[in-house]
Amino acid sequence: MSLRVAALLLASASLLAASPSAAAPENRCGWIQNPTPGNNWLDDRDGTWIITTQGMDDEPLGMENFPDISTGDYVAVNGNYGYTCGCVKAETEKNTDPSFSAKGKITAVYGVKLLPLKTCLADRNLPKPE
Repeated sequence: MSLRVAALLLASASLLAASPSAAAPENRCGWIQNPTPGNNWLDDRDGTWIITTQGMDDEPLGMENFPDISTGDYVAVNGNYGYTCGCVKAETEKNTDPSFSAKGKITAVYGVKLLPLKTCLADRNLPKPE
Protein backbone atom coordinates (compact mmCIF):
# COMPACT_ATOMS: atom_id res chain seq x y z
CA MET A 1 0.00 0.00 0.00
CA SER A 2 1.43 3.35 -0.97
CA LEU A 3 2.04 6.05 1.57
CA ARG A 4 -0.53 8.27 -0.17
CA VAL A 5 -3.29 5.62 0.02
CA ALA A 6 -2.50 4.98 3.68
CA ALA A 7 -2.71 8.71 4.42
CA LEU A 8 -6.09 8.97 2.61
CA LEU A 9 -7.47 6.00 4.55
CA LEU A 10 -6.29 7.47 7.83
CA ALA A 11 -7.80 10.87 7.01
CA SER A 12 -11.12 9.26 6.00
CA ALA A 13 -11.25 7.22 9.19
CA SER A 14 -10.62 10.27 11.36
CA LEU A 15 -13.36 12.25 9.54
CA LEU A 16 -15.84 9.42 10.06
CA ALA A 17 -14.95 9.17 13.72
CA ALA A 18 -15.35 12.92 14.22
CA SER A 19 -18.68 13.29 12.43
CA PRO A 20 -21.84 12.92 14.52
CA SER A 21 -23.74 9.74 13.84
CA ALA A 22 -27.43 9.76 13.06
CA ALA A 23 -29.66 9.12 16.04
CA ALA A 24 -30.78 5.52 16.17
CA PRO A 25 -34.53 4.98 16.01
CA GLU A 26 -36.07 3.98 19.31
CA ASN A 27 -39.44 2.51 20.18
CA ARG A 28 -41.38 4.73 22.60
CA CYS A 29 -44.73 3.54 23.94
CA GLY A 30 -47.44 5.39 25.82
CA TRP A 31 -50.32 7.80 25.35
CA ILE A 32 -50.47 9.36 21.89
CA GLN A 33 -52.40 12.58 22.34
CA ASN A 34 -54.03 14.89 19.79
CA PRO A 35 -56.17 17.25 21.91
CA THR A 36 -56.54 20.06 19.35
CA PRO A 37 -55.74 20.62 15.65
CA GLY A 38 -52.03 20.37 14.87
CA ASN A 39 -50.99 19.38 18.39
CA ASN A 40 -49.65 15.86 18.91
CA TRP A 41 -47.43 14.43 21.59
CA LEU A 42 -46.47 11.15 23.22
CA ASP A 43 -46.43 10.69 26.99
CA ASP A 44 -44.26 7.71 27.89
CA ARG A 45 -42.52 6.58 31.08
CA ASP A 46 -39.76 9.17 30.52
CA GLY A 47 -41.99 12.19 29.95
CA THR A 48 -43.64 14.13 27.14
CA TRP A 49 -42.27 14.02 23.60
CA ILE A 50 -43.59 16.74 21.28
CA ILE A 51 -44.52 15.43 17.83
CA THR A 52 -46.19 18.51 16.32
CA THR A 53 -47.52 21.81 17.54
CA GLN A 54 -49.94 24.07 15.75
CA GLY A 55 -48.02 26.44 13.48
CA MET A 56 -44.82 24.40 13.82
CA ASP A 57 -42.35 25.00 10.99
CA ASP A 58 -40.23 21.89 11.38
CA GLU A 59 -42.58 18.91 11.29
CA PRO A 60 -40.79 15.60 11.98
CA LEU A 61 -39.57 13.64 8.98
CA GLY A 62 -41.85 10.74 8.14
CA MET A 63 -45.14 12.21 9.36
CA GLU A 64 -46.73 10.37 6.44
CA ASN A 65 -46.11 7.26 8.60
CA PHE A 66 -48.32 8.70 11.36
CA PRO A 67 -51.82 7.20 11.19
CA ASP A 68 -55.16 8.73 12.05
CA ILE A 69 -55.18 7.76 15.74
CA SER A 70 -58.97 7.82 15.89
CA THR A 71 -59.12 4.63 13.79
CA GLY A 72 -58.11 2.42 16.71
CA ASP A 73 -59.13 2.09 20.34
CA TYR A 74 -59.58 5.80 20.99
CA VAL A 75 -60.98 8.29 23.50
CA ALA A 76 -62.49 11.49 22.09
CA VAL A 77 -62.20 14.39 24.53
CA ASN A 78 -62.66 17.45 22.31
CA GLY A 79 -64.94 16.73 19.37
CA ASN A 80 -62.80 14.73 16.93
CA TYR A 81 -59.69 15.09 19.08
CA GLY A 82 -58.45 12.85 21.86
CA TYR A 83 -55.94 10.16 22.72
CA THR A 84 -55.00 6.53 22.22
CA CYS A 85 -52.33 4.08 23.28
CA GLY A 86 -49.48 3.17 20.98
CA CYS A 87 -45.81 2.82 20.16
CA VAL A 88 -43.89 5.21 17.95
CA LYS A 89 -40.66 4.10 16.30
CA ALA A 90 -38.84 7.42 16.10
CA GLU A 91 -35.72 9.49 16.44
CA THR A 92 -35.84 11.94 19.33
CA GLU A 93 -34.01 15.05 20.44
CA LYS A 94 -33.80 15.64 24.18
CA ASN A 95 -34.74 19.01 25.58
CA THR A 96 -31.88 21.10 26.96
CA ASP A 97 -33.98 24.13 28.01
CA PRO A 98 -34.89 23.83 31.72
CA SER A 99 -37.81 26.26 31.28
CA PHE A 100 -39.49 23.90 28.79
CA SER A 101 -41.42 21.09 30.49
CA ALA A 102 -41.33 18.46 27.71
CA LYS A 103 -38.66 15.76 27.77
CA GLY A 104 -37.90 16.51 24.11
CA LYS A 105 -39.27 16.24 20.62
CA ILE A 106 -39.65 13.58 18.00
CA THR A 107 -37.59 14.50 14.94
CA ALA A 108 -38.40 11.53 12.67
CA VAL A 109 -41.25 8.99 12.62
CA TYR A 110 -40.57 5.54 11.14
CA GLY A 111 -43.79 3.86 12.18
CA VAL A 112 -46.64 3.87 14.65
CA LYS A 113 -48.44 0.87 16.12
CA LEU A 114 -51.75 1.61 17.81
CA LEU A 115 -52.49 -0.56 20.85
CA PRO A 116 -55.60 -1.27 22.92
CA LEU A 117 -56.22 1.36 25.61
CA LYS A 118 -55.99 -1.37 28.26
CA THR A 119 -52.27 -1.75 27.45
CA CYS A 120 -51.48 1.80 28.58
CA LEU A 121 -54.02 1.71 31.41
CA ALA A 122 -52.21 -1.33 32.85
CA ASP A 123 -48.78 0.35 32.69
CA ARG A 124 -48.16 1.93 36.10
CA ASN A 125 -45.14 3.84 34.72
CA LEU A 126 -47.36 5.98 32.49
CA PRO A 127 -49.05 9.20 33.58
CA LYS A 128 -52.79 9.52 33.22
CA PRO A 129 -53.79 10.87 29.80
CA GLU A 130 -55.01 14.47 29.66
